[in-house]
Amino acid sequence: MAKRHNKYFLLSLGCSKNTVDSESMAQLLNGAGMSGVGDSAQAEVLIVNTCGFINAAKEESLNALRDLAAGKKRDQLLIAAGCMAQRYGAELVAKVPGLDGVIGTRRWMDIVDLIGRLRARKHPEPLYHLPTEALTVGQDEKGAQRISIQGASAYVKIADGCRRPCAFCAIPLIKGTAVSRPVESILAEARTLEARGIQEMILIAQDTTDYGHDLGMKDGLAHLLERLTDEVPGVPWIRVMYAYPGYVTDHLIETMASRPQILHYLDMPLQHGSRSTLLRMRRPANIEWCYNTIQKMRTAMPDLAIRTTFIVGYPGETDQEFEELLTFVRDLQFDRVGVFTYSYEENTPSAEQASHVPEEVKQARRDALMEVQQTISLARNHALVGKTLDVLIEGQGDGLTIARSYRDAPEIDGYVILEGEAPAGRIVPARITGAMNYDLVATVDVKMPLIMP
Repeated sequence: MAKRHNKYFLLSLGCSKNTVDSESMAQLLNGAGMSGVGDSAQAEVLIVNTCGFINAAKEESLNALRDLAAGKKRDQLLIAAGCMAQRYGAELVAKVPGLDGVIGTRRWMDIVDLIGRLRARKHPEPLYHLPTEALTVGQDEKGAQRISIQGASAYVKIADGCRRPCAFCAIPLIKGTAVSRPVESILAEARTLEARGIQEMILIAQDTTDYGHDLGMKDGLAHLLERLTDEVPGVPWIRVMYAYPGYVTDHLIETMASRPQILHYLDMPLQHGSRSTLLRMRRPANIEWCYNTIQKMRTAMPDLAIRTTFIVGYPGETDQEFEELLTFVRDLQFDRVGVFTYSYEENTPSAEQASHVPEEVKQARRDALMEVQQTISLARNHALVGKTLDVLIEGQGDGLTIARSYRDAPEIDGYVILEGEAPAGRIVPARITGAMNYDLVATVDVKMPLIMP
């Protein structure tokens, strides 16, 4: 008992937004005198920050909890946190015998209190902490910063929850409505990151373009970006993720184009290219807006890199609708595309729709779309050969260095592969010498100290 007391093991699953929540919980646990360990056997408290977005993620979360429960000792506590915990609660406890506590997404900041209650309980029944109220975001974070530092990059969560009506998505059921964090809280965290020498700040939320709506702000994201670039000039790269179509305004485009720190990169999940499918998805269905706005962005920022995602096999998707999606992708020539097959989500409007597409058709359509996009990606990469791009060095090994350009968000996009082993955490100019479907090959354009064997 003494060996494990006041030590915690925290496993974070799912997206970068979940990673920030995990880091925030870790800050609170550390502040309470606990320390994190990488070996669950050495910890008194075991926490899995679950993902509940699609079926594969749910299975991963469930398996992780069951594995920890199977090896749990009598003096250990097992807690399920995050999206799956918020959504399923008692059902999750029934599936994982040995689960001691459940804490949801809307009150992650109460993790220390929950552990205290578990330690003091007189009966072995699980304790639940799943308030439905989510309007305390940014005002009751108990001193935790909403950041996750990954090497020379850092994710900064600017809002939580979502008020969009997408028919296929359970996020509003899990996270609640959109709640923006105060501008001053975000600026304070940005100044901390600048002082630590962070090279890339990545703004994340379920919908970054909705930032400030609940605070009465118009063009809140553009306003926030202006404040950030004024306040933290020492952060070279600021990246925007998860923009919502229809809410990329002229003000936002002008801000991105005129502020050098803001990368000419935008992640904007469009989900489909057929108006009929988008209407069933309850997504913005003005296809003409997409064509016009992307043209407007590329005029303002000719080197703009656009990442998007699509869902294929959505209920009722016809061959004609899928062909419209292929045409849409060929026309707009996106730099980066992620493709997902539709995943059934109970209690969402899409679950009630008829005409579900067979799994083999979903997979065939995914493969066909990815084949089209690979050709586009390769051509766009080839167009960069001979040019010089600034790259952020991430790591090295086997005589090579791995880096990312402004076109590459961490973990989801490509890499720039450099000859030689160079120190991580620096931004250096690199001359592009070769191109692959997703990655680039380059040489450093300046003399740089190499890591000696």
